[in-house]
Amino acid sequence: MTTIHDPNIRGFASDNYSGVHPEVLAAIAAANDGHQVAYGEDVYTARLQEVMAHHFGEGVEAFPVFNGTGANVTGLQSMLPRWGAVVAASTAHINVDEGGAPERVAGIKILNVPTDDGKLTPELIDREAWGWGDEHRAQPLVVSITQSTELGTLYTPDEIRAIADHVHPLGMRLHLDGSRISNAAASLGLPLRTFTRDAGVDVLSFGGTKNGAMLGEAVVVLDPDASAGLTFLRKLNMQLSSKMRFVSAQLVALLEGDLWLRNASHSNAMAQRLRAGVEAGIADGSISGVAFTQPTQANGVFATLPDGVADALRASFRFYDWDAARNEVRWMCSFDTAEADVDAFVAELSRLTS
Repeated sequence: MTTIHDPNIRGFASDNYSGVHPEVLAAIAAANDGHQVAYGEDVYTARLQEVMAHHFGEGVEAFPVFNGTGANVTGLQSMLPRWGAVVAASTAHINVDEGGAPERVAGIKILNVPTDDGKLTPELIDREAWGWGDEHRAQPLVVSITQSTELGTLYTPDEIRAIADHVHPLGMRLHLDGSRISNAAASLGLPLRTFTRDAGVDVLSFGGTKNGAMLGEAVVVLDPDASAGLTFLRKLNMQLSSKMRFVSAQLVALLEGDLWLRNASHSNAMAQRLRAGVEAGIADGSISGVAFTQPTQANGVFATLPDGVADALRASFRFYDWDAARNEVRWMCSFDTAEADVDAFVAELSRLTS
């Protein structure tokens, strides 16, 4: 097929805009010859279980799915009875970016809590963690956090442990949306297990698409007592791949070695370069009217721009408004973002604001 897009175009809208890492493409090709048993009874999905055990400890089980919404909806559904509810930050992907799928597909009530930085605390959770036994209220039985958060911030292992230690005695379980979990691990400089299983997380969604995969995430059950029925729910939610070996092979390619960490470390570094470039411009006066709204702890940069600058800048680099009412934007970096891409972006921002 003839290439019909310009491969030199780079944007800062989403790490979903990036292509597939060559090593992942090679893994898909390597898995392609011959026949393998369908629906997950293949050697690549079996190997994925071993790789996940390496990262999260023995006894975990991974259920490959197509996408992040599928992972969140299916994982949460396995943790709740029909009358269950989930406490989440108001900015959580499950609350604002999944088209109502948790409510419509899984029948899950989201009890959302406003936060300034996208992070929950035991005190914030308590705003919605009440009413057990009240037949008029959806029962808060799971807390869902995101790592890294939708605002690009990070939980420390101690912060996650504090949440787990708070909610478990209440009879609640802890879910982690790990769409960008690799970026969190790279930024924290910690093994994946340290801020998940060892910190009290029960079930997580493991993201691959934003970190170099073509498609594919996984529901990872860290505590078998916290989840039930995933074998059936995955099919029920249309997340069971017949040719699952191609999803599993991608995750194995990322996780078997250090590709997941290399990719995430690079995208984080590009976000730091972008922020540093803008900060330098603010300091020397070549960039004016720009302010950061969140710390840059993973691969996202959040900032406010002067009136009209966002649309002018988008003529060269695509990115999204985060809060258009206050001119807040989000700039995301990817595993294939180059230093030259960042420098060109900062130069254009300087031209438009100087």
